[in-house]
Amino acid sequence: MSQGNTVTRERIAAMEPRIRPYIRHTPVLRVDMADFDRTPLTVDLKLECLQHSGSFKARGAFTNLLERPVPEAGVVAASGGNHGAAVAYAAMRLGHKATIFVPEVSPAAKLERIRSYGAELIVGGARYAEALAASERFAEQTGALQIHAFNQEETLVGQGTLRLEIESDLPGIDTLLVAVGGGGLIGGIAAWFAGRIRIIAVEPEGAPTLHRAFEAGHPVDAPAEGIAADSLAPKRVGEMMFPIAEAFVERSILVSDDDIIAAQKALWNRVRIISEPGGAAAFAAVLSGRYTPAPGERVAVLVCGANANPATF
Repeated sequence: MSQGNTVTRERIAAMEPRIRPYIRHTPVLRVDMADFDRTPLTVDLKLECLQHSGSFKARGAFTNLLERPVPEAGVVAASGGNHGAAVAYAAMRLGHKATIFVPEVSPAAKLERIRSYGAELIVGGARYAEALAASERFAEQTGALQIHAFNQEETLVGQGTLRLEIESDLPGIDTLLVAVGGGGLIGGIAAWFAGRIRIIAVEPEGAPTLHRAFEAGHPVDAPAEGIAADSLAPKRVGEMMFPIAEAFVERSILVSDDDIIAAQKALWNRVRIISEPGGAAAFAAVLSGRYTPAPGERVAVLVCGANANPATF
């Protein structure tokens, strides 16, 4: 499907007030990179890691459950953890049954959160793609409504509702850095801004889904490895978001596992923000110097997930 008939500015604008009763308006923290032992530079951190369920994905989850009829069998989702937690949380709030499939790579913090929302949790398969296949079989057998983590128009529309908070809290920014796995977050945001700000994708070197798609001109399989494999390694970027990214995402920057670990530790040690590896990836691009702003450029970074145990870093 094309961006024009699925993920539109009109749909995003109409959806935001519908999900507003169920989501938080997350805060912005302005930091100076001098506090991280770098050249002085003001950077705004949009803390979507403080969203319900621990990540931005609550937006897409609620959009799906409010926009699509939910059968008696409830909903089913495959996830590295954050999407599953968001779907489980939304289902709990709206009174639906949820079954969540996750791969073996999913960390304990995410599994515990999914269980805490009362969902049935099924762990199996080495990576996300295997959990997705199992969830698809479950949906066929039971009639449960499948909620895709990124390749679903309602998911893209829901993630795009971040636009209102970005516009109200960060007026005048030039550049927004966004971590990418399947591309639901960056696709929804890019569909709204449509080139009015610079949007930069940030991906782990071990899971360059959008980077490989840009090189090939279409979504292709990519490695699914690295420290952020539970959240940023879906094998390939979404078919629905790719035309949006081609049109409105300037480029993809790759960061190493060491870069991500350093960013995760820095956010905790210097400003006491808990972030999981995927949530810290966009900040890693600035901290490592892989993204160097131009003089006077106003930069914002999405810190998009916090389902981690700080004792581990």
